[in-house]
Amino acid sequence: MKDAKKSILLRVYLVYLGILLFALAIIGRAILIQSFESTELMAKAKKQELSWVDVEAIRGNICSDDGTLLATSIPIFDIRFDACTDSLTEVIFRRNVDSLAYCLSKLFLDRSASQYRDELWEARRNEARYSLIKRKITYPELRKLRTFPIFRRGKYKGGLIVIPHYQRELPYQELAMRTIGYESKDDASKVFVGLEGYFSHSLQGITGKRLMRKVGNGAWVPVDLENELEPQNGDDIITTIDINIQDVAETALKKELITDSADHGCVVVMEVQTGHIKAIANLKRIKGNHYEEQYNYAIGESSEPGSTFKLASFLVALEDGRIDLNTPIQTGKGKIKYSGRTLSDSHRGGYGTITAQEVFENSSNVGTSQIIYNGYREEPQKFIDGLYKLGIQNPLKVQISGEGKPNIKTTKSKYWSKLSLPWMSVGYEVAMTPLQLLTLYNAVANNGTMVRPLLVKEIRRNGQVIQSFGTEVINPSICSQATLSKTRKMLQGVVERGTATIIKSPLYKIAGKTGTAQIAKNNQGYGKEGNNVQYKGSFAGYFPADHPQYSIIVVINNPTKQHYYGAYVAAPVFKEIADHLYARHPGIRYYASKDPIAPHIPYAKAGKTKDLEEIYLALGMNARPANPNVPWSRPQIISETISLLPESVPRGIMPDVTGMGLKDAVYLLEQNGLHVTAHGKGSVISQSIQPGSPVTKGNRVVIDLQSNRKLKKKQFKPEA
Repeated sequence: MKDAKKSILLRVYLVYLGILLFALAIIGRAILIQSFESTELMAKAKKQELSWVDVEAIRGNICSDDGTLLATSIPIFDIRFDACTDSLTEVIFRRNVDSLAYCLSKLFLDRSASQYRDELWEARRNEARYSLIKRKITYPELRKLRTFPIFRRGKYKGGLIVIPHYQRELPYQELAMRTIGYESKDDASKVFVGLEGYFSHSLQGITGKRLMRKVGNGAWVPVDLENELEPQNGDDIITTIDINIQDVAETALKKELITDSADHGCVVVMEVQTGHIKAIANLKRIKGNHYEEQYNYAIGESSEPGSTFKLASFLVALEDGRIDLNTPIQTGKGKIKYSGRTLSDSHRGGYGTITAQEVFENSSNVGTSQIIYNGYREEPQKFIDGLYKLGIQNPLKVQISGEGKPNIKTTKSKYWSKLSLPWMSVGYEVAMTPLQLLTLYNAVANNGTMVRPLLVKEIRRNGQVIQSFGTEVINPSICSQATLSKTRKMLQGVVERGTATIIKSPLYKIAGKTGTAQIAKNNQGYGKEGNNVQYKGSFAGYFPADHPQYSIIVVINNPTKQHYYGAYVAAPVFKEIADHLYARHPGIRYYASKDPIAPHIPYAKAGKTKDLEEIYLALGMNARPANPNVPWSRPQIISETISLLPESVPRGIMPDVTGMGLKDAVYLLEQNGLHVTAHGKGSVISQSIQPGSPVTKGNRVVIDLQSNRKLKKKQFKPEA
């Protein structure tokens, strides 16, 4: 019995000893933590509970030349709900949750009121402090949401948490979209293309910081606004783009692409003296007649230009004295062989013996190649040196990424052959982007001075200019004034007598060059006639020819309808843009009017007196109404004086609407209660009820219209 008692006591003592040792270990560990590890562990605890996160700055705007927004950041908001905020009692929640769910359902139309109610109740039961209600709502939606039950109590009393973000928007949508730029969808990271990418450092601003606290379910909520480092918003970019010219250029290009069922095309409009790009359009066929801006062909597509490159060949030959404008050139029957390979003219039967100027104006491949081959076959590098003196071998380093590299090979190139000299002379075995080629034409227009194309002219911060980009000269003189004068005469002759007579205008003179090139299919060559041959039609030039203000290049790739020559597919786009600029800018009309044969007072139809006065005034001309109180007038031009003669429109009498546009004619006729049927477009040339005849309400009148500028079929000279 005594031994058993001792055994029990021993066990008890051992248990007590174990407990004592365990307690001492805990106390020792606590002392160790308190004394040596407390700082580190406290830092870890705080790091798990609080964290600084980046606050994105508002990205700067991209604007047109007059400050119109081309790209901007609009606020969007994520809405979350703190279902357990202290002031939101059970009574208040129960009383208002159904109404809140109904309002949310009516606003967003994405879930039923019962679904919203279930989610709100679930958040309440789970004591959610950061429950998501809706992502990316607009500011007008946020304003409505702030008036809803519970949420109108605010952040602390109603649990409404608003997280602002910013979304990039293009007010003009697809207009110049690829040049303005956007966030690339092909990259997981935030990468911008176009001007958005090139000037991203200026546009993005400086990121701020916000202190966030970790709550239940691993969610993070902002602590308060006092613990926020404000971001610095991005700078604004002022481009050289004129949104009106851009709209005209893109519309004209798209219309031609649809007409020709072409694969893609581009247009660039540049101010001659400044190099400011006023419009740049790039369209690619997606499906059917739907075209979009997906790639900047004008800047990035370096390819064989074809006959538009002949300008460079003639500049070199004229400058070196190899030819003059009247030098006779033997073109024979339009075919010539070099090392067993035939080079042909499009003109069947050839041109025979013609002058060098006529070779250029008629875009003779045979004649151009003869000029360069005969002039430089003994020293071909001299021709290449002449091209290099023009400055066309270097990239332009424009203010946008992705510029294609020009390729003007030398005689030392491994790809140089006996065919290179004649083929390069007509725009093959060389490569340039449309913008690089336009820069050469612009230099001819700019009295020989080559300037770098400019897309952005200013960077502004809070409305103040912090950086300006002026006109930069690449080559002060591409050639002598004598060569320049001869070249400009040839370029004007192309439109006056050569391959581009289809766009000759009675109002102003155009100088330019057509181009048609076969498109090489990688390693498959150019193909053969009837075997899916692809072509590229182009036109590059400037106007008014005597006093150049704008230079333009148009390129249409792979037109699949009847025509593929540059004169048919590209030159009309040039003409449409030039007509718009002529009508819009009095300065152009002033320079064009220096030509004595150019009528510089535009034709106008009869219309409202006040409208006619305002239109003529906007064109920089004075129109004198014979009677300002008469609502309708008809313009009459005598000795360059514009008079607005009264146009009588009595009630109950058929008015004379001949010469009026459709809008004004229909307005007048419907004012008399007539039903109008119109045929054609342009100005009214006839009406079924004679002027002065009595009419009654409900009569039907048929009017026929015809354009005063209806195109006539002209003799067309295709180029190679």
